[in-house]
Amino acid sequence: MKPSGVLGAVALPLCRALSLGGRPYQFIHEADGRSGALQDFVTWDEHSLLIRGERAVMFSGEFHPFRLPVPSLYLDVFEKIKALGFNMVSFYVDWALLEGKKGEFRADGIFALEPFFEAATEAGIYLLARPGPYINAEVSGGGFPGYLQQVKGTLRSQAPDYLNSTDNYMAHVCGIIAKYQITNGGPVVLFQPENEYSSGHNIPFPNGQYMQYVIDQARSAGISVPMVNNDVGPAGNYAPGKGVGSVDIYGHDSYPLGFDCGNPTVWPPDGLPTTFHRLHEKQSPKTPYSVIEFQGGAFDPWGGWGFEKCAALVNHEFARVFYKNNLAAGVTIFNIYMIYGGTNWGNLGHPGGYTSYDYGACIRENRVIDREKYSEVKLEAQFIRVSPGYITAAVGPASTTAYSNNPGITVTPLTSNKTGNFFVARQTDYAATGSVSYTLALPTSDGTIIVPQRGGSLSLHGRDSKVHLTDYPVGDYTLLYTTAEVFTWNRYADKKVLVLYGGPDELHEFAVKAPSAAQVMHVEGSSISPHEQALSTVVQWKTSSERQYIQVDNLAIYLVDRNAAYNLWVPVLPGANSSRYGTSLMNPDAAIVNGGYLVRSASVSGSTLSLRADFNASTALEVIGIPDGVTALSVNGKPLKHTTSSTGSWLAQPAITIPTLQLPSLPDLTWYAVDSLPEIHPQYDDSCWRTASQSPSPSPRPGAHHESLDATALADPSRVSLHGSDYGFNTGTLLFRGHFTASGHESSFGAWTSGGTAYASAAWLDDRFLGSFKGSDAVESQNSTYALPRLTAGEAYTVTVIVDTMGLNENLNPGHEDMKVPRGIFSHALLSRPGAPATNMTTWKLTGNLGGQDHADKFRGPLNEGGLFFERQGYHQPWPPLDAFTRGPSPYEGLDRAGVAFYAARMPLDLPAHEYDIPLSFVFANDTRRRRRQGGDYRALLYVNGFQFGKYLSSIGPQTEFPVPEGVLDYNGDNWIGLAVWALDAAGARVPGFTLTSGTPVQSSRNKVRLVAGPSYSRRKGAY
Repeated sequence: MKPSGVLGAVALPLCRALSLGGRPYQFIHEADGRSGALQDFVTWDEHSLLIRGERAVMFSGEFHPFRLPVPSLYLDVFEKIKALGFNMVSFYVDWALLEGKKGEFRADGIFALEPFFEAATEAGIYLLARPGPYINAEVSGGGFPGYLQQVKGTLRSQAPDYLNSTDNYMAHVCGIIAKYQITNGGPVVLFQPENEYSSGHNIPFPNGQYMQYVIDQARSAGISVPMVNNDVGPAGNYAPGKGVGSVDIYGHDSYPLGFDCGNPTVWPPDGLPTTFHRLHEKQSPKTPYSVIEFQGGAFDPWGGWGFEKCAALVNHEFARVFYKNNLAAGVTIFNIYMIYGGTNWGNLGHPGGYTSYDYGACIRENRVIDREKYSEVKLEAQFIRVSPGYITAAVGPASTTAYSNNPGITVTPLTSNKTGNFFVARQTDYAATGSVSYTLALPTSDGTIIVPQRGGSLSLHGRDSKVHLTDYPVGDYTLLYTTAEVFTWNRYADKKVLVLYGGPDELHEFAVKAPSAAQVMHVEGSSISPHEQALSTVVQWKTSSERQYIQVDNLAIYLVDRNAAYNLWVPVLPGANSSRYGTSLMNPDAAIVNGGYLVRSASVSGSTLSLRADFNASTALEVIGIPDGVTALSVNGKPLKHTTSSTGSWLAQPAITIPTLQLPSLPDLTWYAVDSLPEIHPQYDDSCWRTASQSPSPSPRPGAHHESLDATALADPSRVSLHGSDYGFNTGTLLFRGHFTASGHESSFGAWTSGGTAYASAAWLDDRFLGSFKGSDAVESQNSTYALPRLTAGEAYTVTVIVDTMGLNENLNPGHEDMKVPRGIFSHALLSRPGAPATNMTTWKLTGNLGGQDHADKFRGPLNEGGLFFERQGYHQPWPPLDAFTRGPSPYEGLDRAGVAFYAARMPLDLPAHEYDIPLSFVFANDTRRRRRQGGDYRALLYVNGFQFGKYLSSIGPQTEFPVPEGVLDYNGDNWIGLAVWALDAAGARVPGFTLTSGTPVQSSRNKVRLVAGPSYSRRKGAY
């Protein structure tokens, strides 16, 4: 059942874990040394997981549901991951979004987990659940809610107040996950307690007692699937058999290229991990070799280079070399972080990253799959799906001499007796960019063979890697060897189909052994040279853009170059659980399809093969592997005529129409404006604000450079805490108003503010602008001093300070209290002229998001809104009260002074969204020269139908394009666009360009997207 509303604290007895769902769980004791397993659906040995008794390589990618707040799009992403050949997705849960107020757990609406689980089940994707309580994940606080700043004990330790704070969240979130375990018919097969708990500062480490506490929280809530961990690098922490806190299956991270997106072509010396297998054999030899996070891209900080550079750093070449290197280490649980990144909408990100979380991943932030890395990863995953011998193959030592005649080639063997041998070849200088020629000495069942037998040499291009094979079974045939790589193979009624591929301009050779005397039946392609020998047929060929094909008896072999292989898809037909989830390594029920932007799925009904496919251009379709008993073809629910080629493939031409879109011109919309900084007006009433009354408590200070303001300020006994979290304000912009009576001797005002890297602050004396700190990608706090005009003795004045916070710091290193670094004002002073007494503030008032932890918009969650006037009023929500606005001013005209203005406009859309997936983005023009002519630097908040979907920093960057998904945008109705512009200079600021753009529409077979209809504006009780 789906939880709703507010749930109180729950304590679940440990014994409940033994009887969930009415099914008694078994304790299993096996010779491999495992003990204590609570179920028999998912077991393991030293080679792999066994799901329902069947061995499975878990090829997985990371996907966070909270970064895509449109649940009806989950299935779209899952189907794109499934099309890669993956069978698992790993996901985090962000505690800060589900329990924004201590004791009130909310996992409903867009934050419900059930739609994610249900979409995974429909797609046929298993899940690895990683709910924390700490997740890191480049989210605010690393997933910790802001109220943990008030915990006195050390975070991520055995401090009782910290542990007690986690209980309610873990009980509820693990209880939800437990209902969707495989034991209850759901997709969850693995569970990770905590995350990257791999060091300790002034706390015990290794801290088995703490890890055990988190494990017990999960078990008490009903988690019975195996526990894995995620060590920061292969250090062996909490591996099985290491006492209290040990997990069932040891796993670790690896990010070998790091995060230097500014130098995407640089691969550092010795960056390729070559000790993974050896370390695994020492640390956890009785569990599958597991990499729970392996680099799939990179995060990028404020002021960074942009995610296109990150995608270039961790590109298709990286995938060829590093992912195949993991295969050479024998990995069988392999999770790529990220496979789809998504968006840090609504302030959920940490200070080290901006709104986009594209990550340079295989699937872009806007769900487009046009990066070459996506296709390369598909080649590797599909190969593993049809190679069951890989799982139990023994990893041998890498060698530069045993298998190759060229020491510039390093080969790692993985060998087995009857199920094929795998030789992973790379250049010895893994970062080299030139090509290397070589021959191979491959041990086979017919003895060691020097390959190529028919003359010539092989070549390995720079930053490439290949998996050469010997004695590789293809049904009742055997590839005695092949230098070209296998994409896939399958059995069909009249033949077996095998697809081999190679890189550009390469010579390749393979030998086929048949169960009886073989005969070459058919050859197409100018480069193919078959030679029939007594025991095998040897075929030499060169890669080419032309189609090449050879049939040996009833084994049909397609020989393609890599680019042609990229266009191939292998949708699994619905069937038994193992087949549907893609864990059946014999792959008995699949079609092989050539063409299309994406083939999502295939099914057979009667004699009709039905494909669900997406197209971004006119293209032909070819069905190479045709399931048994099929005579007709249907694409996206419509019958499609086909012809039969000379090789027996079906050829068809679907009707593709790509529309020309008419998007609204944002400058031509009717804009409405409202002053969003009324707080600086002399008549402003802040009586509804919180009065700063708490004493400052000791808290960590940021690591950025700062100076002490003034001894008198720091010693002032009237000082009170001006930390947002002390008053329940844990997100977005904070505002402070300091009241004082002037002595007439004041010369300046100083404040040490903290907001996280790239934050900004500004100050006013009544309505007089004092100045601003515009922010820097490297500065998380700043001591700013502003000159004051001569004040009148005995007069009352107010200083207003704005601090734009960028999220709470992560807390990656246990024992360091980075997450507790406050946001707001650390210290302040009214500095007087020499010899004059200091002036103290009489009262400080402060505010943040309306209600603080009792946030006003429960639908969009606790982090979406900050404390700016328009946010507190709810004017960013659809259909705001236009009588409170002024019609006409637009963000393109902007402000003529320092301050904050909020602009709103209704934007109707009428797009053919039912048949097409149309990526839309809002784009800011980053024209520095024009901005300086028309005004100064500014910061902008983009709201779309009440969702904060962009934070733009004109002087820092790098992000200028902000994708917004359908579902947040209504593609066939009215949308309300809000843009808050904070002018940081006295001259004001104007937005030089702000447009709506579209990517290429895709004629799509995805499920219909449902609008996320959040609340529209209504007058908020208590708004000020």
